Amino acid sequence: MEHEGETPLDFPREWLEFADPADPKHLIRADLTWLLSRWTCVFGSKCRGIIEGREREGCCSHGAFFTDNDDVKRVKAAVKRLDRTTWQHHVRGFEKWTELDELHDEKPARRTATQGEHGPCVFLNDDDFPGGGGCALHAQALRDGVHPLRYKPDVCWQLPVRRDQQWTKRPDDTRILVSSIGEFDRRGWGAGGHELHWWCTSSPDAHTGAEPMYVSYAPELTELIGAQAYARLAELCAQREKHGLIAEHPATVAARERGNTVAPGANLDS
Repeated sequence: MEHEGETPLDFPREWLEFADPADPKHLIRADLTWLLSRWTCVFGSKCRGIIEGREREGCCSHGAFFTDNDDVKRVKAAVKRLDRTTWQHHVRGFEKWTELDELHDEKPARRTATQGEHGPCVFLNDDDFPGGGGCALHAQALRDGVHPLRYKPDVCWQLPVRRDQQWTKRPDDTRILVSSIGEFDRRGWGAGGHELHWWCTSSPDAHTGAEPMYVSYAPELTELIGAQAYARLAELCAQREKHGLIAEHPATVAARERGNTVAPGANLDS
């Protein structure tokens, strides 16, 4: 299925494998085509939203499912820092700002609540809210001088990076953990992903960053694979960018052809 203005989901990609310097039993597989793309979050500007006619909501039109207990605890602590002046839809109690819902036809799981049956996430403030529009958790993190990933649900700060992990046995019977870092495209949402009104990773409108994604998303990538692994990844990405990608992301190419991005290898400090 093709979506107007977006590049196809299938195209050549370059992948890189390397051992985690901090753990020889941890192998990183990285999608260089994605990490060297110029994707950047365009929430509040060029974002068209995942539901037609609700552009301002971006990808916040639904509640965010929690990944584990640590995710819940972190968000709980962040919610305590909000009040009626910073959170437009302020409610007290975990059972009021979360609810149970089905996830990919599995047993019900807990996620952040929504503003009514068809409303966006309960943490999304309106643009004209005196305390500031957008995600209340994101804004509170910035006020507190910390990265938003410390306050937001995992799925919110990880998107649109996809991390898949699995233990695998090598021919010599040794076992290693393989972490694959790539693009969370429409298919990452399951069959319903194809029905989204718009998705940023395939749109040239979102490939307008002044620096490659592995740089702009350094905190998130570090959190996903560890500090030493990220440092090695950044080193290898820089080397690959210097030589030039064979399989560049088509959305980045399209954006550059429109004159919306910095050319690969350009001096970003000039």
